[in-house]
Amino acid sequence: MLHLTPDENSPTPMSWPRLLSRRRYPEQPQLHVVTDAPPVRGAFVQDYDRVVFSSAFRRLQRKTQVMPLPETDFVHTRLTHALETASVGRSLGRLGGRLLLEESEELAAQLPHLDSDFGDIVAAACLVHDIGNPPFGHSGEDAISAYFRSSAAEPFVRMLTPAQRADLQQFEGNAAGFRVLTHTYAAHSSGSAGLGLTYATLGAFLKYPRPSISDETTLTGGISEQRYGYFQTEAPRFREVARELGLLARSATPDADVEATAFCRHPLAFLVEAADDICYRIIDLEDGLRLGLIPAAEGLGLLRELLGDAPNRQGSVEWRDWREELGYLRARLINRLVQQTARLFADRAAALLRGHADEPLVQQLDCWPQLQEIGRLTRYYLYESRPVLEIEAAGFEVLAGLLHAFLHATFDPQQSPRSRKLLQLLPAQFRAVGPQQEATPYEQIILLTDYIGGLTDENALSLFRTIHGTDLPGRL
Repeated sequence: MLHLTPDENSPTPMSWPRLLSRRRYPEQPQLHVVTDAPPVRGAFVQDYDRVVFSSAFRRLQRKTQVMPLPETDFVHTRLTHALETASVGRSLGRLGGRLLLEESEELAAQLPHLDSDFGDIVAAACLVHDIGNPPFGHSGEDAISAYFRSSAAEPFVRMLTPAQRADLQQFEGNAAGFRVLTHTYAAHSSGSAGLGLTYATLGAFLKYPRPSISDETTLTGGISEQRYGYFQTEAPRFREVARELGLLARSATPDADVEATAFCRHPLAFLVEAADDICYRIIDLEDGLRLGLIPAAEGLGLLRELLGDAPNRQGSVEWRDWREELGYLRARLINRLVQQTARLFADRAAALLRGHADEPLVQQLDCWPQLQEIGRLTRYYLYESRPVLEIEAAGFEVLAGLLHAFLHATFDPQQSPRSRKLLQLLPAQFRAVGPQQEATPYEQIILLTDYIGGLTDENALSLFRTIHGTDLPGRL
């Protein structure tokens, strides 16, 4: 457990009024008629709604959660996982905020709507927590990273700086997500706001507020440093978000002449992470049980153990179908975990504001050993099942094949007929043409990863087959 002991030199803690900034990134001219009528929705509810109406969010319905290219409609996709995580996150935020208000009259007077603001911010951040994930789940991140580390990519990565190479060779869906939220393609408009979310929601989204390469002397080994949260293309945007929110820089000996690049998390990012942890552990187990991959007796028994139910416990309902009981157990367990996690968050809020704690909340729960056992079950029976492994292995070939083909076309000095045809398949916003014609090699590669990473599983597979001539679109 990581606890950084505060001393007389500890920095001023982060403040809730600043962390809950309603300003939008960046400030943009109003594109609609402004009226004096009171808003129907709060700023953070608007964040949630903006995400729901975005094309990047809709694409999550055809992206892998656990089972790639599922044949049954019940199995969760990234979209249903995001919606469920947002639901749990809203409860965590509201309950955690309510507990803080009950314990501090000063905070209640200063921020009387803290609980509802917490709930709305965490729900919106949860909704987008996987929005940058490429096709084929986390194995898609591995596939992109592996390609850029391979000899096949050497002609392209040799053009890049060490930090730019690290972005690609350790490809990170969280960084791609921050780009989705804050980047607008020059081919689309002259704006630069992405989805135009509030700084508060962007801060809660940033689970890993650091670049792919950081000064090792500033790192402490906490969970927020295990990955990175933004590409070099978004570095100025990230620093602007950190500045607006007052995030604490991670530096033992701050140098006024050196701009910090790694920061402590926004405290609400811990609730976003907890909502994701709770959902994927419990819901992935539920998927495995319903698919028949995890033995029902073993899985249900573990859920009952987590709830502390006696083996002969009798409720008011007699279950004749274990699937119905599964839904009941899942609901009870998520509710209990929300209650316990919110209490833990409230107890540690002061430490989080000072950057003195950097450990996942769920790992501090008394039931963490049982949650680890759930992870072991799902890993053995579900994540490592043959159908999952086969499609993930195919995903490596698909994503590497797409990257290789389009990179060669992009940087082909001869502009061969094949290269020209491939580039014509790319929408204008993903090419160095028109307003983007001055894009650097690194920026051109990032545009390609935007395109390929944004494809759904089926789109990626179909495009791969098409450009390799193994499957042709239907005749017109």
